[in-house]
Amino acid sequence: MENTDHRVAQTSAPILGVLAQRWSPRSFDSTVTIDEKVLTSALEAARWSASAANTQPWRLVVTRRGTSEFDTIVAALMGFNTTWASSAAVLIVAIAETIDGDGKPLRWAEYDLGQAMAHLSVQAHSDGLHVHQMGGIFVDKLSEAFHLDARFVPVSAVALGVLGSPDLLDEKARERELAPRSRRPLDGTILVNA
Repeated sequence: MENTDHRVAQTSAPILGVLAQRWSPRSFDSTVTIDEKVLTSALEAARWSASAANTQPWRLVVTRRGTSEFDTIVAALMGFNTTWASSAAVLIVAIAETIDGDGKPLRWAEYDLGQAMAHLSVQAHSDGLHVHQMGGIFVDKLSEAFHLDARFVPVSAVALGVLGSPDLLDEKARERELAPRSRRPLDGTILVNA
C-alpha cells in the first residue's frame, strides 16, 4: 500500500484524525473486494446522519464491481471520472428526495443528502476504505436506468474501495493524485464571525 502521510491535512486548529486523514483518491485496487460488514457500516453511518424534521430525504443505489448495475453507473459518469472510477469496488448513486409523498418540496434534501454522504465517507475511512464523490454524472441516464420517480434526483456518484497505486492511473489522474492537498484558509471561508 502507498504511503499517504503527505495526504494528511495541515489544519489551523486540531481536528479528529479521521477527518484530517480523509481524502478522495482516484486510484482504487481493482483486485480487492470490500468486506460486506464494512460496507454495511458505511451505509449505516449514512442512515444515522442528521436530517431536517427526520425526513431522511436520501436514497442510495449501491452496486458492486462486476455487476451490470455497476457498469450502468460507469456509463453515466462524465469525462475524467470515466478513466478511473471503474476500479472502485463499489459505486453508489446518491439521490435526493426533493418532494415528499404528499407533493411538498423538501428544500433541504440535497443538504441532508450531503450530510449522509459525509457520514458514509468518514465511517468508510475509519474502517480503512477510501471514498471519492463525483458530481460529474448524467442525471437523466441514471434516473432512467434505475427507474426513479421524478421526485428522486441523482446528485452524485460515490466510488468506494481500497486504495490502489497512483501508478495505475493515466498521467493526468496521477498528477492530481500526487498533488499536495490544499484548502482556502479558514478566514476566507467564514464571512461573518461575530
